[in-house]
Amino acid sequence: MDRDWAEPLDLDAVAAHACYSRYHFIRAFKGAYGSTPGQYLTRRRIERAEELLRSANLSVTEICSLVGFSSLGTFSTSFKRQTGLTPSAYRDLYVGRAAAVIPGCYAMLWYGGRDARAPGSEDRNSQEAE
Repeated sequence: MDRDWAEPLDLDAVAAHACYSRYHFIRAFKGAYGSTPGQYLTRRRIERAEELLRSANLSVTEICSLVGFSSLGTFSTSFKRQTGLTPSAYRDLYVGRAAAVIPGCYAMLWYGGRDARAPGSEDRNSQEAE
C-alpha cells in the first residue's frame, strides 16, 4: 500500500498475498497499525496530497486524482478530517514556505498522471466510472 498508494485498494488481493482471509487481515492490520487498511491508505494519500499542495502548481482536482481519490468531495472531506483544513486553505497557508513550486506538467508526469500515459490508453477515471 505504501508503494501503490494511488491505485485502488484490492483488499482481497492484499489479504491473499499475506495468506489471510479478508476479515482476519483487517483485524491483524488494525492490531499492528492502529487503523484499518482503508484508513491507512487514506492517510498515506492525504500525506502525498499535502506534499503536492505545498510544492506543485496543480489544481486541487488534479491532485485529488493523482493521489487516488475518484471523488473530489470525498478527498476534501478526508483531507479536512486529517489536517483540519480544506485543501485550498492548506495550500494558502503553506504556499511560499517551501522551495519554488514545481510546474504542474512535471508533477503530473512524475506521479504518473494522465499526461504520462501512453497514447491511446484510457484515463483511469473514465475506467472507474464504467
